[in-house]
Amino acid sequence: MHQIASTIRKTAIAACLAVSSALGAAAEELPEPTGDVILTVSGDIEKTNGDDMARFDLAMLKAMPASTIATTTIWTEGDQEFTGIELHTLLEALGVESGEITATAINDYAVTLPVTDAVPGGPIIAYARNGDEMSVRDKGPLWVIYPYDSNADYRTETIFARSIWQLDRMAIAE
Repeated sequence: MHQIASTIRKTAIAACLAVSSALGAAAEELPEPTGDVILTVSGDIEKTNGDDMARFDLAMLKAMPASTIATTTIWTEGDQEFTGIELHTLLEALGVESGEITATAINDYAVTLPVTDAVPGGPIIAYARNGDEMSVRDKGPLWVIYPYDSNADYRTETIFARSIWQLDRMAIAE
């Protein structure tokens, strides 16, 4: 009888550990978007929310820590204020540490960014300009913005070429 009780106890503990582990893994997954998906990230990422990709609506991006860059750009007049999520923060949330990002716009224009660009205080994926959400007509809904005025290294043709607007998908490759 004692041996049966011991076996039942061990089985119950194993079952509890399995459920706990499964719940922990589920908690690490990204939530499902409830609004229109404006960004998909695929490829070598650790966290997804379906179909081996991470899909984000605007609310999901806004729920992440926001960053604001005040800068001039070669595409706009005067000082501009861009708000969005740091590329570093997004990649960290997806478990990306190295590789390259193929960033693609709504019109299928694509650029390659090294993951090494994703540093704290570096580029953001902007969803607002001067406090307003950006429409497709206004280079939105997402625009990769570097802090051009804060560092001369960000004022090069290479960086300007990486500043893709109307961004809607990214693919990560090692």
